Amino acid sequence: MLKAIDRPHAAKVELYDELAAQLRGLVETESDEIANMANCAALLFHSLPDLNWAGFYLLRGDELVLGPFQGRPACVRIPLGRGVCGTAAIQRRVLRVPDVCAFADHIACDSASRAEIVLPLMTADARLLGVLDLDSPTLDRFDQSDETGLHALAAIMVTKLS
Repeated sequence: MLKAIDRPHAAKVELYDELAAQLRGLVETESDEIANMANCAALLFHSLPDLNWAGFYLLRGDELVLGPFQGRPACVRIPLGRGVCGTAAIQRRVLRVPDVCAFADHIACDSASRAEIVLPLMTADARLLGVLDLDSPTLDRFDQSDETGLHALAAIMVTKLS
């Protein structure tokens, strides 16, 4: 049984290293994509401080469709190029938004969200699978350390989704 990390003052690098080890342990012997995404979302939501949403949107045609997540109910379908998730997907790059109210095309699924980070889930041959999306009720919640740590976790998930 894996334990949630309850060390709010731990260095982010150490925290993300521990999360990566836990995530590898959760997914290494499981082949079901839904189960793996669900466990990843739960691990992130319950281990990272100051989140109000963590989950996946999966590419289905020309839109992103809600996958496993933790948090309040969310938008089910997001067109590519719309909102933070759709923009990150179409641009195939990480988007770190310190203030979602300042993002012109932000889609407000949860009015409590103030900051967001979205990481495209890309295969080695540059095929987009979807995105990993995290929201926070705190302005400017996500920094370069979060981006680096989440990128490593997203890479683990891509191996289980492709």
